[in-house]
Amino acid sequence: MPQVTDAPDEADHGELPPFAELVLDLTERIPPGRVMTYGDVAEYLGQGGPRQVGRVMALYGGAVPWWRVVRADGRLLPGHEHRALAHYGDEGTPLRELADPPRVDLRRARWDGGPAAE
Repeated sequence: MPQVTDAPDEADHGELPPFAELVLDLTERIPPGRVMTYGDVAEYLGQGGPRQVGRVMALYGGAVPWWRVVRADGRLLPGHEHRALAHYGDEGTPLRELADPPRVDLRRARWDGGPAAE
């Protein structure tokens, strides 16, 4: 399971791998209140897959809005649910609150990488 880290050892020893830079740059462009799945990120970038995106987020994602990259079923990242829910509340991210535990409502929150809708 991916875990979010704030200060990875790998980042202290030089530049990020090119794929990691692409993933993190895209993550920073996801508008508040919107999300992409790990697979969406890989598909948008045209390389890697959900697991590779998850690995990048686990190693380097603490400095970007990591809560905007979610599982394909909208479930929250284990161990980070409370932090993610706080961010979702602040940003107005649509949730399926009747689900137990709550999940991101991908139908309403998914971002396709295009211009942000107001």
